[in-house]
Amino acid sequence: MNGPATETLTYVYAVTPPTPALDDVLPTLTGVAGSRVTLLAPVPDGTGPVAFAVSDVPRADFEEAVLPARFEDLRWLEETARAHHRVIETLAARTTVLPLRMATLYQDHTRAMRALQSQSQEFATQLARLAAHTEYGVKIYVRPAAPDRGEAAPSGSPGKAYLQARRAQRDAHEDHYRQARTAADRIAEIARRYAADHVAHPPQSGPLTAASAGENVVNGAFLVPDAEADAFRRAVQATAEDLPGILLEMTGPWAPYSFTALLPTPEALAPEAPAAGAPPLEPPPPGPGHEPR
Repeated sequence: MNGPATETLTYVYAVTPPTPALDDVLPTLTGVAGSRVTLLAPVPDGTGPVAFAVSDVPRADFEEAVLPARFEDLRWLEETARAHHRVIETLAARTTVLPLRMATLYQDHTRAMRALQSQSQEFATQLARLAAHTEYGVKIYVRPAAPDRGEAAPSGSPGKAYLQARRAQRDAHEDHYRQARTAADRIAEIARRYAADHVAHPPQSGPLTAASAGENVVNGAFLVPDAEADAFRRAVQATAEDLPGILLEMTGPWAPYSFTALLPTPEALAPEAPAAGAPPLEPPPPGPGHEPR
């Protein structure tokens, strides 16, 4: 249970069945602030249909009054986001999970338990829907059109040469967009064959995407049955083989961050976290301690 009320808050990572499949990992699994992760189940013997994956975190670092400033600290935010997602991915490698928003907090285990019990049927229904399914991300980038390096205009016509080069670059740019639409149509058809659900996220820009990749025009998430995962990946990877004007990027498998529509409970303390660390937005890129399973 929690320590004194002035010392800790209850941090919730995800909803999961209290399954024996987690017995080997929970004793050594640590989460945010280096705290040990345990399961909070609504019945003493842990045999209920749902449980919260929780840990106790320092109240001084996570109470409502200080969290806004914490979210401005990029180093703290990255460390916390990676720890949060590492716990979810570790659990998801062994069972079905419903990921919760980063910094979902309760005053203590008692209040977290009330929230779990009040939504237990909804949680169980969503876990059943997501069982044996995994999320994959697919992005399409329009490659920059290279400046025309073809034949120069006749000597003494620099203006004409410039206009020809600009026209060629514009035509190439438009062709790249046509290729992106073709790839998007192909992926939509693949999704109809293999995916159980699909979410279109806003295209990424700025620091979220590498400048060399081009313009991100499609940023989709796909919920794929595990039995169809290999066929889905092969089909998506083949999408852009004849489309040199685009770059296609596929990530995953991930826990189903984009497919959990969980409402906040009245007991929750968490303020709105910035987009950089809040599911159901895309998980952080792979890095130390966070690798796709």
